[in-house]
Amino acid sequence: MELFNMIEGIRVDMTWFLILSALLLMIGVYGFLTRRNTLAILISIELILNAADINFAAFNRMLFPDGQEGYIFTLFSVAISAAETAIAIAVMINIYRNLKNNFVSNLDKLKW
Repeated sequence: MELFNMIEGIRVDMTWFLILSALLLMIGVYGFLTRRNTLAILISIELILNAADINFAAFNRMLFPDGQEGYIFTLFSVAISAAETAIAIAVMINIYRNLKNNFVSNLDKLKW
């Protein structure tokens, strides 16, 4: 497997990037499925998106060492994640103002 040149000659195998990405993905999915708080669920979604960003960068480096496409996808993904987080936190603040808590189980009270 190809080794990556990192900072000042340190070489890291791609396997470690994939292990980190898989670990972030598993933690994110676990947090998404087990948490009741909307903010904790949002953080879990961010972990899942960060796992995808690491994969973009790692596979770009492996497949196209001189290309920048994976890094550009990662940059767009980070920008979209920031916008999504800002909107989600604004929605959570409004939910908290109405219900005085932000648990997912209480969101059905907002219907009527």
